[in-house]
Amino acid sequence: METIESKKHWENIYCTKAENEVSWFQQYPKTSMDFVELFSLEKNSKIIDIGGGDSHFVDALLEAGFTDITVLDISANAIERAKTRLGEKAVKVKWIVSDVTEFAPDEKYDFWHDRAAFHFLIEGSRADKYVEIANKGIAQSGILVLGTFSVNGPKKCSGLEIKQYSEESMSAKFEKYFERVKCITEDHQTPFNTVQNFLFCSFKKI
Repeated sequence: METIESKKHWENIYCTKAENEVSWFQQYPKTSMDFVELFSLEKNSKIIDIGGGDSHFVDALLEAGFTDITVLDISANAIERAKTRLGEKAVKVKWIVSDVTEFAPDEKYDFWHDRAAFHFLIEGSRADKYVEIANKGIAQSGILVLGTFSVNGPKKCSGLEIKQYSEESMSAKFEKYFERVKCITEDHQTPFNTVQNFLFCSFKKI
C-alpha cells in the first residue's frame, strides 16, 4: 500500500472508531512493559514507540517514570487522541507524524518498540527499508522489540493484508544488524472476545 493510501486508511480508522472498537486495544500493555523491565532500562533511556497510535504504552512508560519518550504514527488523528487522553502529560512526550518507512531519525534510541506496525509492510522492499531505518535509529547495543502476528495469527488486520512471522523469519530479516535475545508468543484477546496470536521478539544492536 502506498503511503498516501495508507495514511488515508489510518486517519479514517482513528476518526471513526473508539479506542475499544479496534482489535489491538489494550488497557495495559503488559507484554511490552515486561520487555522494558527485562532490559532494566534507565529512566532517561531514549524510547520510541513505532506505530504507537493512541496505544496506552506511552501512559505506562510515563507512569513508570521514563522521561525521554517518542511516539511515531502515520495518523495525526491517532496522535491527537493520545495527546487528549494524556492531557497535561502530553508535553512530556515527543510526537512524530510519519510513515515509518519515511522516518529519518535525528537521534539514537536505546529502546525501539513496535507492536503491530511492521507486519503491515507486506512488500519486501518496504520491510527492508524499515530494517535500515531501525539500524540508523537505534544506538549501539540498543534494543529492538517487535510484535507481529505469528504464523498462527490472523492474516489481516483492520481490513488490510499483513505478513505473518515466525521466530526464524523475523530473526532472518534483522540478522544483518541485530542479534536475537528473546522471543515469546502471546494470545491477545480483542475487545470483541476473539483471540489473536502474536509473536514478540527482542533484539540487540550489534
